[in-house]
Amino acid sequence: MSGNQEKALKRRAVVERLLAGRNGMAVVSGLGSATWDVAAAGDDALNFPLWAGMGCAAMIGLGLALAQPARRVVVVTGDGEMLMGLGGLVTIADQAPENLAVLVLDNESFGETGGQPTPTAALADLAGVARGAGFSAVLEAADEAALAPLIEAVRSAPGPVFAVAKVALETLPLVMPPKDGSFLKDRLRRALGVDGSA
Repeated sequence: MSGNQEKALKRRAVVERLLAGRNGMAVVSGLGSATWDVAAAGDDALNFPLWAGMGCAAMIGLGLALAQPARRVVVVTGDGEMLMGLGGLVTIADQAPENLAVLVLDNESFGETGGQPTPTAALADLAGVARGAGFSAVLEAADEAALAPLIEAVRSAPGPVFAVAKVALETLPLVMPPKDGSFLKDRLRRALGVDGSA
């Protein structure tokens, strides 16, 4: 869908729909726009926003999913961040946590650094990479008709699930979650029922 942004989905609407009635879902959000989008849908103790470490969101999600096998864990990230962590997809597929889903909001741009095109604007196929890595479910959506099954799979299909939503390149107001790393770690641990003092 490169170059056809008028048909693309709206990123915040996708995230809001995903997180509506989240029912205990833990969410790791990649740095930049994905974190602002998750925060715009409402702050929650089960949100773990990344403020640094580009390329790490999916692997942090993997660790959380393995540590909390009874809880749905969803990673919400962008195409630029995911492109920096492609090697992690092989590890996720190998570990095969059924409770993990990765949702990439693909606007085909490095949105935080000026909107330069990412490789997904040309030949790169993130869904194809996930299929090759061995993900059990891979979905793509570029319009409303394809979005409903994608959202349902991210929320509840046996994983690991990898989903790509093609979203418009937009300049949106920043909605900042808490920024203190120790606070976020301790808050998440408490929400998960883990002692936050360690």
